[in-house]
Amino acid sequence: MFDLSGLRRLLRKEEVRSISRRYFISNGFDGTLTSVGVAVGSYLSGVPDGLTVFKIGIGAAVGLGTSGVWSVWEIERAEKRAEIKGLERAMLTDLDDTALMRDKRAARVVNAVASGIGPLVGIVIPLLPYLFEGAALSMFDATAAAVGLGVCILFGFGAYMGSVAELDWRVAGVRMGLAGLVVAAINVLLPG
Repeated sequence: MFDLSGLRRLLRKEEVRSISRRYFISNGFDGTLTSVGVAVGSYLSGVPDGLTVFKIGIGAAVGLGTSGVWSVWEIERAEKRAEIKGLERAMLTDLDDTALMRDKRAARVVNAVASGIGPLVGIVIPLLPYLFEGAALSMFDATAAAVGLGVCILFGFGAYMGSVAELDWRVAGVRMGLAGLVVAAINVLLPG
């Protein structure tokens, strides 16, 4: 479809970077909040070992990652096709086998991959402490570390988006990080 130089050229386009960034952060946000919910919910439900929690998280990562790739592939296919159809009507020509159409297809791949990687990062990294449960950490310690890592990742997402928007990155980071604490608190307050 495209080589490394083609990928570099594609990533120089602000539209491709912007759409990929949005999908990555949005789905990474969802994945991170999911991992916080899995961590706290597993601990409160009495899941006996960290490996089980990690496996549950991997299942969630596979689901959200697949959802991210598949949905964006279909959404961007429709959107880019609509753009091309509009151009074809305006230009009174068929653009099917053109550089423009190939770039649109390649951009769709980049967007879908970014969308799928976001939740993997957001779920797998926070749940890594569970791999050390029993050897170095208790279940409580692994859960606290998972929530802490999740909040840090959310802070990073917010800080990055704040810097993109030329806002105070610290405030933007805190606003995103707060969501992880809210999810943890809601899980603690749920009955049962």
